[in-house]
Amino acid sequence: MKKLKQLSVAAIAGMMMVACGQNKTEEQVSTTAETETVTPVEQPAAAQDQDTIEVALNAEDAMKFDKSEIKVPAGKLIRLTLHHVGKLPKSSMGHNFVLLKQGTDVTAFATKAVQEGKAPDFEVPESLLPEVIAHTKTIGGGESVTIEFTAPEAGTYDYICSFPGHAAMMNGKLIVE
Repeated sequence: MKKLKQLSVAAIAGMMMVACGQNKTEEQVSTTAETETVTPVEQPAAAQDQDTIEVALNAEDAMKFDKSEIKVPAGKLIRLTLHHVGKLPKSSMGHNFVLLKQGTDVTAFATKAVQEGKAPDFEVPESLLPEVIAHTKTIGGGESVTIEFTAPEAGTYDYICSFPGHAAMMNGKLIVE
């Protein structure tokens, strides 16, 4: 009976040690995974390039940007990369990024962009450039484009996709702090 009791105590102690060791392993794995996956998009590109803010913006065939709000510090160089993660060609589902100056009437701008834009690219018409801070060219499914611009003074700025019919759904705010 005494040996059975000793064996039971030893077995329980062994299970507790194994269980404690498993929890430790899970914590280590969890911590490692968090460290690998927590990488903000808006980080400086390199140590020598501390004044550049990297921004990735995805656009899809369902006429949506993946971000409705982007926050950046005033005066910093912004390197924005627009990724068209859809599959449709530029001629039918092209996307671009157009950052408008404060006070620009988004609806009027989008309407005029459609009226004056030329197929198949529907680039931002030259007559509207005075209302634009920065813009990309129009891209199709699977393509990406990168632009650089200096963040304007503190405030809130509208951005849109100016491809015909897209601005109503594909828009957001650049918040400059």
